[in-house]
Amino acid sequence: MDLFVVILGVFAAFLAFKAVKIVPQQNAWVVERLGKYYASLEPGLNIVIPFIDRIAYRHRLTEFPIDIEPQVCITRDNTQVQVDGVLYYQVTDAARASYGTSNYLAAITMLAQTALRSECGKRDLDKLLEDREAINRTVVFALDEASPTWGVKVLRYEIKDITPPQQVLAAMQKQITAEREKRALIAQSEGKKQEEINLAEGLMTASIRESEGTRQAAINNAQGEAEALLLVANATAQSIKLVGSAIQSEGGLDAVNLKVAERFVDAFSNIAKQGNTMIIPGNAADIAGLVATAMQVVKKS
Repeated sequence: MDLFVVILGVFAAFLAFKAVKIVPQQNAWVVERLGKYYASLEPGLNIVIPFIDRIAYRHRLTEFPIDIEPQVCITRDNTQVQVDGVLYYQVTDAARASYGTSNYLAAITMLAQTALRSECGKRDLDKLLEDREAINRTVVFALDEASPTWGVKVLRYEIKDITPPQQVLAAMQKQITAEREKRALIAQSEGKKQEEINLAEGLMTASIRESEGTRQAAINNAQGEAEALLLVANATAQSIKLVGSAIQSEGGLDAVNLKVAERFVDAFSNIAKQGNTMIIPGNAADIAGLVATAMQVVKKS
């Protein structure tokens, strides 16, 4: 009797152990009852019927990355490139992930490769290298249309590497080098052109300033000469005025006679000093006559 109780107790404990299921966080367990889908257990404590219910599938609901193996794609310009990527997915429906497809990982992987090859075939090589973001979005869109029936959601797809053949890489390198040399020559010619423009503008500015300086110097010289002539004229007029005033004064005429005589004598003596031949009037009285004539002119003035 006691043995039976012990066996019954052990069996009850075993049944309790088999009936209680604790599901971890971010997990979903699929339960089959008598071989048919029954329920999906949520995280926490769950009760199942031993020997009737069984845990058929266990799924993690966190985000997972999948490496998409490198594959050869042919572009629109018939260039073979090797492309690989990484895919991020998450299980959203445990039941569909269990029964919607035999292997949802293989399904989304092959569909991603197919969509990628299709997008590469629509673009030339240069465009393919530029349109990574657009290709990624297109692949995700194609997977989103099919993946809900598999109980998974594709969150994003990223192309890791696009590797053209070595011959194409060498040609691209040559093209890049030629383009850089072209830009360098253009920049050099633009610099030379700007230098010549600056030199021409400098010469033009220097010529203009030089002509302006010459013009201003000529104007200044002319103004100086005009002022000098005006000063000489004013001085001559002033001296004539003073001489006239002196002649009109008392004894002025006698002074003028004396001055004229002195000038005549000085001039006559200079002629004698500067030449070996001297011409004199035949009559000495003629000298006095010349002086008298000069005086008459002074008086009339």
